[in-house]
Amino acid sequence: MTPIVLIPGLVCTAELFGPQAAALWPHGPVTVANTLDGDTIGEIAGSILASAPPRFALGGLSMGGYIALEIMRQAPERVLKLALLDTAARPEAPEGPAKRRGLIARAHAGEYETVLQEMMPNLVAPAHKGDATLIGRLVDMGLAIGAGGFARQQEAIISRPDSRPSLSQISVPTLVLVGAQDAVTPPDRSEEMAAAIPGAHLVVVPDSGHISTLEQPGAVNRALVDWIEG
Repeated sequence: MTPIVLIPGLVCTAELFGPQAAALWPHGPVTVANTLDGDTIGEIAGSILASAPPRFALGGLSMGGYIALEIMRQAPERVLKLALLDTAARPEAPEGPAKRRGLIARAHAGEYETVLQEMMPNLVAPAHKGDATLIGRLVDMGLAIGAGGFARQQEAIISRPDSRPSLSQISVPTLVLVGAQDAVTPPDRSEEMAAAIPGAHLVVVPDSGHISTLEQPGAVNRALVDWIEG
């Protein structure tokens, strides 16, 4: 049995991995990491490592992938397998900080729920933008994280390092998975990572945007079970 640690993305709670926790549970204890302790990707990674099992399989989605790549730098000897979902190894784009800090300012000014309602439809595939239940789940996760957590996580994302130089040093079995219609971290970002990580397996999930775990849970579950069993 392999302990499994999953790291959620920006303003996401454990609910992001609800279907995957159930699918992976027969293969080992599943923990969804807390991403609220720390102001930088490095600090959040350190906090997660402090409470993680001695050795574990590691998965992360979006911001969770940034943190997972940092864990691979801080403690590669503790990670048995790696799964990078809807994420990227590149640092923040030049236009990113101004956009993110504009959202932070609005959140602090009392518009946090409005910000979430505007953001969330842009994360999913076009066919899912009208799915009120799915969008409502995403907004509710964001509300649970709160405006303060939103601000800290956005700043951590802004200052994240470029992980591309360290990809070739990853030596554990690695799954790279992305929604075919992910507009936030498009498939070419996953292709870039998979090409740079020795032996990585790339899975592109049809009819999914950035939130593949909830948009197409069956397909993601199959990929993760294959990964943990491999």
